[in-house]
Amino acid sequence: MRIGLLTEGGYPYVGGDTGLWCDRLVRGLGQHEFDVYALKSGRQQEDDGWVPIPPQVRRVRTARLWTAGDDGAPLGRRARRRFTERYGELLGAVCGLGEGSAAELADRFGNALYSLAELARDTGTLTGALRSDHAVTALERACRAPGAPRAAHEARVPDLLAVTDHLARALGPLSLDWYGEDALAAVDLCHATSGGPAALPGLLARHFSGVPLLVTEYGVQLRAHYLALGPDSAAPAVRSLLAAFHGRLAAEVYRRAEILTPGSSHARRWQERCGADRARIRTVHPGMDADRFAEVGEAPDRADADTLVWVGRIEPGRDLVSLLHAFAEVRKEEPHARLRIVGVPVGAEGEAYLAQCRALAAQLFPDEAEGLHAVGDNPVSFTEVGAPEAPTLPDAYAAGAVVVLSSVVEGFPVSLAEAMFCGRATVSTDVGAVVEVIGGTGLVVPPRNPRALAEACVALLRDPERRARLGAAARARALELFGVEQNIAAFHGIYLEIMSHCPVRRVAVDEAGEPLPFADPAEAHVPGHWTVPTLLRGSPEPVRAGAEGAR
Repeated sequence: MRIGLLTEGGYPYVGGDTGLWCDRLVRGLGQHEFDVYALKSGRQQEDDGWVPIPPQVRRVRTARLWTAGDDGAPLGRRARRRFTERYGELLGAVCGLGEGSAAELADRFGNALYSLAELARDTGTLTGALRSDHAVTALERACRAPGAPRAAHEARVPDLLAVTDHLARALGPLSLDWYGEDALAAVDLCHATSGGPAALPGLLARHFSGVPLLVTEYGVQLRAHYLALGPDSAAPAVRSLLAAFHGRLAAEVYRRAEILTPGSSHARRWQERCGADRARIRTVHPGMDADRFAEVGEAPDRADADTLVWVGRIEPGRDLVSLLHAFAEVRKEEPHARLRIVGVPVGAEGEAYLAQCRALAAQLFPDEAEGLHAVGDNPVSFTEVGAPEAPTLPDAYAAGAVVVLSSVVEGFPVSLAEAMFCGRATVSTDVGAVVEVIGGTGLVVPPRNPRALAEACVALLRDPERRARLGAAARARALELFGVEQNIAAFHGIYLEIMSHCPVRRVAVDEAGEPLPFADPAEAHVPGHWTVPTLLRGSPEPVRAGAEGAR
């Protein structure tokens, strides 16, 4: 089977959010062929390069979406009029203009989206048109129309420009040359590793060529956009319009995909609220490498019995402030307790938050010395993986007897699953998919409740037998549910399920150009060794292209 793998900011680039999972998937499904179509999220990612690419990846095609790029030739008068009409229809659906049910509004959005894609195919690109004055004028007209949201009515010129720029980047895949017979039209299945812009090429391949679409979301893209569009990030008009656009796009992706594979029930509920058909949803937990944590998981006695460990990316949503206040309560009950925070700040906001947490830790826990001539020591330490205190990620989890997760916002809690692989007892806040992941193998408390968090930590610090039982149960649960093997087996079955409903569309022909009936039967997709039928002997060998641009 030939798979078109659609990524955004991930595989095959080093450090991509979905890079490790995609690499394991591709390597684990060696019986299939993969064409990778990657949307680049930034210049730094481009500079870092690619991970090693396995031989089953036939080619890699990439596209930048963070810059305007080549606007191409300007549209002629007729094409410009066509663009203005179609783009206006899209914006009208985003703003909820006109009469009709929710389903009719979704149809209008989808029809306008595919009409723009057809215009891009006819003219070569819409990059310049999407950033033109005509686009801004169409947006202003939609915002001022009767029935538009109140926030949109109040949009000023800077707001209109900001929204237009964002939509131009989000709709950038419309202008890519990925939809021809030598590209996505030639694959058997498009597999988008996230929703949003990454799934847009799959929607177009389905529209133009009937290629079935599979969408995997371990972090719901729509939820991520809602969180990014906070009150301090943009004006109300910008937040309202972009939230509406991404909501419409997510609904269209969920409506057209053959199968959706959320990584948790939490993500599944988001998809269902956006209109996804429950019958087409299969929950598939992320596949994680358990082997790297085996040594720690099989030697739980390595832990310091008085140490709490927090591991993750440092940003406000992780709520380290509540954790530090909770640890102040823990120290009242357990004076010898220590807290080790292992993580890297995310962006400028993360750097500022880390500085705030360091200052709070210094205020709550002045350096303590055991005697007059001893050097003071703070019970809270901040470090990163790779430092002498935590040379590797497993070492970070091994340092403590209890692993704490204090987030107020969480999708699939990767750090919690890693702690479970390490056989550690955990205390977590009840957010995202935490309860689903942890099951009954850890303690769960309400978010933003330092006192409850402290009481749970003290309970485990004082009871080593309970810690051992919970840690062993957590490791067994993680090995059963979150291993790479389970993930690969699930996707192999889903690929076959989709192809059983969506037969191969290409017509096989012989050297004379005559059709070859049964040249690609359904059973050919089942792994195993098969006798080559006499009918196929002497037929030309398939052409295998090398990985384009591989380094």
